[in-house]
Amino acid sequence: MTDATFARWTTRVEAALDKALPSPDDSPRRLHGAMRHGVLNGGKRMRPLLVYATGTALGVADAELDAAAAAVELMHCYSLVHDDLPAMDDDVLRRGQPTVHVAYDEATAILAGDALQSLAFEALAAAPQPAERRIGMLAELARAAGVAGMCGGQALDIDATGGTCGPDGWSHAKDHADPLLHLERLHALKTGALLRCAVRLGAIAGGADAASHAALDRYADALGLAFQIKDDLLDIEGDAATLGKTAGKDVAQHKATFPALLGADASRQRLAELSATMQAALQELRADSRALTALACRVVERTH
Repeated sequence: MTDATFARWTTRVEAALDKALPSPDDSPRRLHGAMRHGVLNGGKRMRPLLVYATGTALGVADAELDAAAAAVELMHCYSLVHDDLPAMDDDVLRRGQPTVHVAYDEATAILAGDALQSLAFEALAAAPQPAERRIGMLAELARAAGVAGMCGGQALDIDATGGTCGPDGWSHAKDHADPLLHLERLHALKTGALLRCAVRLGAIAGGADAASHAALDRYADALGLAFQIKDDLLDIEGDAATLGKTAGKDVAQHKATFPALLGADASRQRLAELSATMQAALQELRADSRALTALACRVVERTH
């Protein structure tokens, strides 16, 4: 699968996002501007690409995947807007630009995130799929966004940060008998749930059977964990200009990370193991999985 394919899918989802978002010329203009600032600002678009790659593997046309691809990205962007708020990660840079609360203000950023979340469901509800599949897709997105997904993971992340458990973070806290297991659960919710949702949206659109769903879930679960381990490594190895966000923030906030718990070398080894898990899962998928394989490589090898 060539880069041209990914470029085509990125162009499609950018157009779908632009169409779904309200016009900056309509009232309330400040809110609309903040929403567009939080979405139309670049980004890897990994989640939409996973929707397209999974759906394509199962024979679904691009046009039938646009709504799901836009919806999962809108949900992701909502989470970033809220994650960057002073009450959360308190970050000033996202995708190489000022975060929404910096470019606008904190109240507008909260409203923009709320509006992006509701817009995600609105976009998905209009997907050109049979009603039964559309309902299944909406349920997947809701689970990925809620307490069993991003919100639950963010709550665990807040509990695991800095002052909650002292200067060494939570890794030595008495209420976590297995810090690694807890860290993996945290990121399976905060990061992995929406990545898994993207794969599941494509699978539902393609009418995947039980065996295909199981293989794709194994792939997606490994991908989500690999994505976070790579993020943690980049935070200590990258720079703000390359990352498009503040580097070294995890260390400064004593956040729970894989390098902090395992060390950088062991984290890279875990990344290699997850890469092998993804390849094995895709070998069980009786479909053209070249795009999914290429995306797995992107996650492991990326520099930002």
